[in-house]
Amino acid sequence: MITADIPARSRLEAMDWSLALISQGIESTVHRSEDRPGWVVQVSSFEYEAAVETIRLYHAENRGWGLRREVFQPGLLFDWVSIIWSALLCAFYWLHESRDQMRSSGVLDTLAIDHGQWWRLFTAIWLHADLAHLASNAMFGFLLLGFTMGRYGTGVGLLGAYFAGAAGNVLSWLCSSQPKLGLGASGMVMGCVGLLAIQSISLWRKHPGPSRALTTGLAGGGFLFLLLGVAPGTDVVAHFGGFASGLLLGIILNHWLPTLRKPLTNLICALVFVILVLWPWWMAMTRAA
Repeated sequence: MITADIPARSRLEAMDWSLALISQGIESTVHRSEDRPGWVVQVSSFEYEAAVETIRLYHAENRGWGLRREVFQPGLLFDWVSIIWSALLCAFYWLHESRDQMRSSGVLDTLAIDHGQWWRLFTAIWLHADLAHLASNAMFGFLLLGFTMGRYGTGVGLLGAYFAGAAGNVLSWLCSSQPKLGLGASGMVMGCVGLLAIQSISLWRKHPGPSRALTTGLAGGGFLFLLLGVAPGTDVVAHFGGFASGLLLGIILNHWLPTLRKPLTNLICALVFVILVLWPWWMAMTRAA
């Protein structure tokens, strides 16, 4: 079979292009270029024009906006919208420090959840015990969420990490044999770690080859979890739940990555995120005893 090469700036970009081509029924392989430094996507010469057009449309649909920028190396994106998330954490801290009802109504209280106050699984993410707790989550969350949104899309990455954080709270509630209180965005931060670590498996499964990238990604994710998620005095169960949920969500999201990066998809996910912030807090402030 006669083949043609489409040069890419990085292995990650080549992988993304290959996924976009596969979604359109165009077979492709990714390998290092023999003629020039870098990577190429190899397709049948008969499908070359269709492949180039597919990649052009992929870039048109997924054109980054001003707050998504490449950092460190080509193809590695950081989404600066994460700084708005950190600012929201600070705003909620200021609010619940000046309003005692917010803390009592929004904290993860396992007994209250047993009695139907499900919204605490979400509202607890926005509460913090003190400034040190807030600063840790705001700083690490800013970095990890920025890379997560850069990988999956602004709305998709934000909503995925938020779901992972809530899932961590669910696990903490289910595993509590005694009444328990909890709060903080650490489960969401651990969700980002899982979402970032799992992309190495998804890329490797699509294009099997040397396992160095696979083991490096998983080892890095595991190291970050141990570094940030098992500190004394923290809710290790919630952290593990967030990390594990991030891994599971990442498997699903990486499979549908070309579709999930579309602007409309991210807009819908961003709106769902806003609803899942406002609705639980409305429930907390109007119904919690």
